[in-house]
Amino acid sequence: MSPISPLPGLGPEPRPVGESLDRLTASLGAPPATVLAELFASWPSLVGKAVAAHARPRSLHHGTLVVVVDDPAWATQLRWLEADLLNRLAEVAGEGEVTRLHIRTGPG
Repeated sequence: MSPISPLPGLGPEPRPVGESLDRLTASLGAPPATVLAELFASWPSLVGKAVAAHARPRSLHHGTLVVVVDDPAWATQLRWLEADLLNRLAEVAGEGEVTRLHIRTGPG
């Protein structure tokens, strides 16, 4: 029985899963998976525990971070803090990865 040959364009060596995830997220208009993971994991420290209890990041597409809040008052608060939040997000995600926030009210 002959060994299984690799797919065309792929070498015989296995590739790290992170490379595949990064290619996938790039094709979807998102930053590398590691950036997304760090951004989402750092959310409570970026916005504070009180805000994090009512607001969750949902997606990042072409620089727009979608944040879902559980009450319209929190949407107003986040819109008021947007410039400061973008600066904090740039420290974690990198300059230019998050360029605007889209805040919507929905189930938490």
